[in-house]
Amino acid sequence: MGFPKGRRRLVVAAATLLTLAVVAGIGYRVLAPAEVSTPAQGAPPSAGTPAIGVVGRLPVAPLVVAGRLRVYAADRQLYADQPADGRNRVTPFWSYRRWPASLDGVLAAGTTVLSHWSDGKLVALDALTGRVAWRADGPEPDDTPPARRTGAATVWDPRGISVASTPAGRTVLVVSGAGSLRGHDLADGRALWRADGDPDCRTDLGTTAAGQVVSVDSCAGPTAVEFRDVATGTVATRWRPPDAPDRFAVTPVGCLTPRSQCRGLRTDAGSGGRGWQVGPGAPMAAPALDAADSTLVGELAVGDDGGVLKGREARSGKERWQRGDLGPVQILATEAGRLYVLTERRELVTLDPVTGAQRSRFPMTPGRDGIGWKPGRAYAAGGYVAVERLRERADPDDDDQAYFLMAEPVVLAAT
Repeated sequence: MGFPKGRRRLVVAAATLLTLAVVAGIGYRVLAPAEVSTPAQGAPPSAGTPAIGVVGRLPVAPLVVAGRLRVYAADRQLYADQPADGRNRVTPFWSYRRWPASLDGVLAAGTTVLSHWSDGKLVALDALTGRVAWRADGPEPDDTPPARRTGAATVWDPRGISVASTPAGRTVLVVSGAGSLRGHDLADGRALWRADGDPDCRTDLGTTAAGQVVSVDSCAGPTAVEFRDVATGTVATRWRPPDAPDRFAVTPVGCLTPRSQCRGLRTDAGSGGRGWQVGPGAPMAAPALDAADSTLVGELAVGDDGGVLKGREARSGKERWQRGDLGPVQILATEAGRLYVLTERRELVTLDPVTGAQRSRFPMTPGRDGIGWKPGRAYAAGGYVAVERLRERADPDDDDQAYFLMAEPVVLAAT
């Protein structure tokens, strides 16, 4: 004896609805926007004095924070391990994850780690504990090429985020994307100013050491470089190089990070570059920076001249020092008081950028890995240097397996 036909249909319909409700509930729990923060359970290690030389190999690119721990980026996650001079990556000290947004860019300022996400959200973490310090709404980032498996583009070369200091000592986080340029107080995330524009004709480059925000604008006519006050967002200077054509490209040089607190610019109209030092007023010509492979370290332009590394005054071109004993070198990175170069024998040489004196020198080769590689992206902070190792024939269009030297392509060293 069963249910009458009509009641059977009602039972089936009810069971179907219940099943759909359960599936919907599970789907919501799995797919709903979420934030998972797992702070550190103990105190971070104190900053030590690591032995000079190669520390170890890593599968992903680290940010070294306060000489105490390392921060890494994944597609939807930030996490840290410790100590900073650990030979290998270990179990996370803390972790922060968001879903479904993806991580677009990360930078460290002091012991604060700033992150910019695909939905525009800005999240600041205390690097020593992993706890969220503040959240704020920012612009959605512009389209950027996907980061390779090391995540170096996200943490060593973040686009659309930079920092600068005001004359009063306040640190400002500058964020750009989707035509919007904004300033936030680093301490609490409070919005300070906003400047909207057309992303098709304005490019925001970053900040200067003099507390300016640099943009390239061609919306109203010939290309011009705008310098905004980082505290207010007001355009203080609008500049064009003398005798410049209507259109030219601009590249920041001499930056604390790729786009923060830069000391110079290089303009290029396609017929050769011109170097400029930037300060409180209009940029000043710095011919020693004209060469594309030169960089600005303090007041000196440093570059390889026919196998001889030279440091020259950026504006006058007067030579201050030279090193002909290194052979052809590639400048990997700079920081206050240190210039890092890589020789053809894959030795990492640390120089005093003011005098050219050698501070340390050792092979950038863990174990028996050899020297059959070329450098990719590189990074330096607090005396640590990290570099991606690429295959000698690596091409930007290659997949990761053909591009990187091995499964742990990042070498970390202490200088």
